[in-house]
Amino acid sequence: MIPFKLSEIAAIVGGTLHGGDALVTGSVEFDSRKAGPGGLFVAFVGDNVDGHDYAVAATQAGAVGILSSRPVDGVSSVVVADPRAAMGLLARALVDRLEALTIIGITGSSGKTSTKDMIGQLLSQIGKTIAPAGSFNNELGLPHTVLQADKRTEFLVLEMGARGQGHLTYLCQIAPPVIGVVVNVGVAHLGEFGSVEAIARAKAELIQALPPHGLAVLNGDDPAVAAMAAVSPAKVVLVTTADKEVTLDPMGRPSFRFRGERVQLQLSGAHQVGNALLAAEVAEDCGMDRHDVAEVLADLKPISARRMDVFDRADGVTVIDDSYNANPASTAAALQALAAAGAGRRKIAVLGYHAELGDSERQGHAEVGALAATLGVDVLIAVQESAAPILDGAATVRSWEGESVLVSDQAAAIAAVKQRMQPGDVILVKGSRYRTWDVADFLRDQTS
Repeated sequence: MIPFKLSEIAAIVGGTLHGGDALVTGSVEFDSRKAGPGGLFVAFVGDNVDGHDYAVAATQAGAVGILSSRPVDGVSSVVVADPRAAMGLLARALVDRLEALTIIGITGSSGKTSTKDMIGQLLSQIGKTIAPAGSFNNELGLPHTVLQADKRTEFLVLEMGARGQGHLTYLCQIAPPVIGVVVNVGVAHLGEFGSVEAIARAKAELIQALPPHGLAVLNGDDPAVAAMAAVSPAKVVLVTTADKEVTLDPMGRPSFRFRGERVQLQLSGAHQVGNALLAAEVAEDCGMDRHDVAEVLADLKPISARRMDVFDRADGVTVIDDSYNANPASTAAALQALAAAGAGRRKIAVLGYHAELGDSERQGHAEVGALAATLGVDVLIAVQESAAPILDGAATVRSWEGESVLVSDQAAAIAAVKQRMQPGDVILVKGSRYRTWDVADFLRDQTS
């Protein structure tokens, strides 16, 4: 972060400074364990933890002050009614001081983290880029990411998530994007939005926030995304995988035609082609040479954990860890990758509950199970009773001869996998957050 005095921060966020003034030169953190010299610690009051209790520890680690909802004795404090909103105001103030900064916003129902990681790897070849691993895409994570920028930063790549109307508008007010990327519109968070049409309207807020001199990069293969061109005040580029001659190698890694060159990705899943093409369009608009783009695309690596991370165990088992999160669309893509990588091999899918589907919950799970059976998964393990409709869906595919297994929890899932897996198998692990992580971690213990 560029330096701010605590008194400046108080003026920016509408707070009151208690204690002495100091210059913040380090990072802004809400985890006291990450506080460091010259930093600012943000104290939140949660259901189980009160950040104010860790303010002294943060200052002992080097933080020069805190942003909080009440004063803390012996600690310089900028006191505000809402520290989370104050972080957003501070992030916007930093953006306003970095005139040469190009902000890229990415949204979508699935795939936005992978696309963000791709864009970050490409742009880092031509300038200092901030695109942190993981999904810091809400009203807390986004300003935290923005506040990592300084005067040397050229590109700020921000993932933007929405759980309701107006959420992306708010995030764009914190960090106004010049380039907006929409990956897709699916049924993730359908229970909160109520309809796919409402999800599309929420995602379109990113495009509506672009300036006239900006760029909207839209997935032209998704009709709901392509329709956003009509509401864009900026130039629009529709990106499509049509005529890209996509093929998959034995590990499910796609190759495709790009600007007259053949590009082989090191990432698994045919869906990665669309993500890569979106990222390439952004990189070219930011000044990267097309040939260089093709070379970097071929060298892209997984950055964020638990997202299409393919690894081999010492016993010859191949694991696809896509366990970070799940919705029907992302699980369908992962199952396609399993089918490609598992051609001629036994295929096991360990699938957990898909959250936030609302009234479409049973149907969404059943569709996933039917696809798994149609693709010839040999063993389908559903983790917890809430995921049982996956097996119901598989049972509707009469030609399927695979095994259905319903287990009570992740420990039982691990036991089921241990009992059934054989050398040479390919195993996919997928589910909404945390619900299959233990299974993936168990499988990772014996990598080669």
